[in-house]
Amino acid sequence: MSETVIREVAKDVWIFSKPFSRFGVIPFGGRSTAIKLRDGGVWVLASTPLEAETKAKINELGPVKFIVGPDEGHHLYLGEFKKAYPDAKLIAVEEAIQKHKGEDIKFDGSWGKDAPDTKYGFEDDIKWCFFPGFLTKEVAFFHKDSKSLIEADLLFNLPPKEQYSKSNKTTFSLLTKTFNPWSYTHKRFAWSAGSDREAMKRDVKTVAEWDFERLIPCHGDVIERDGNKAWREAYKWFLD
Repeated sequence: MSETVIREVAKDVWIFSKPFSRFGVIPFGGRSTAIKLRDGGVWVLASTPLEAETKAKINELGPVKFIVGPDEGHHLYLGEFKKAYPDAKLIAVEEAIQKHKGEDIKFDGSWGKDAPDTKYGFEDDIKWCFFPGFLTKEVAFFHKDSKSLIEADLLFNLPPKEQYSKSNKTTFSLLTKTFNPWSYTHKRFAWSAGSDREAMKRDVKTVAEWDFERLIPCHGDVIERDGNKAWREAYKWFLD
């Protein structure tokens, strides 16, 4: 039986949540997100395996046009998704692309290498902001119609209750107990992960100015309301 929880969090926005332990020990949870765009195509942040149930739901939404890898770490399943959807544009950060050098995977865009004003084709529906000053070189995404922010490692909301809700594994650890946007632990993490503080201040502010209510992290529970407040709290040290 699959441990993946498939749920529509807003109209045309679906999440695929499952257990994932960092270093095989710390329960972080994993999540992919699929969004049906206004033109009928589908945009996917691919961060979990393309299991049969996941693929069936994505296929039900429409033809996949975009597959994105949001940072250096979330790259393991990009080839799997591209193989299943060869006509989709595959876009990732340059650091993730380099990890697949020599493999038969065609990438169609590279955050960190392409010009900053590059348009990939989904911007009418989803804005993006590349964080070159963040430890894992991440991209944050804003789906305007659902007022949702989608991100990978910029913000955690642990423990990952939904991601472990179909599993008998524990979600408890000393780290996950205190690793959420409102904690000192998260503020310290965010500050430490900023390798270029000025770039971080600029990009944190850009995201803070987006009008999002929901926040969909790859790790931890979805923040259904006051997502912008959660972002501002997690990155308070950059905004003050």
